[in-house]
Amino acid sequence: MTGADDVLRELRAEIDAIDAEIFAALNRRLDVVVRLKRHKEEHGLSFLDPDRELRMVDERVRANAGPLSESGLRGFYAELLAL
Repeated sequence: MTGADDVLRELRAEIDAIDAEIFAALNRRLDVVVRLKRHKEEHGLSFLDPDRELRMVDERVRANAGPLSESGLRGFYAELLAL
């Protein structure tokens, strides 16, 4: 069973590393969103742009090769944009 445990450890370590990358990217994205919001406020622009959000999600759906489903991707973006 040791070989299987080694495989589990390796796969879990890989998942942990990917999660760290995801959260680092998410924090970078949020930093940019803060800058975007500040810029829009300074120029009297509305922060929300539903058309842009729809186009952005649709582009990601078209580019998505899976295994994430379209509904999963849309759900992810709904949560992401809510942040």
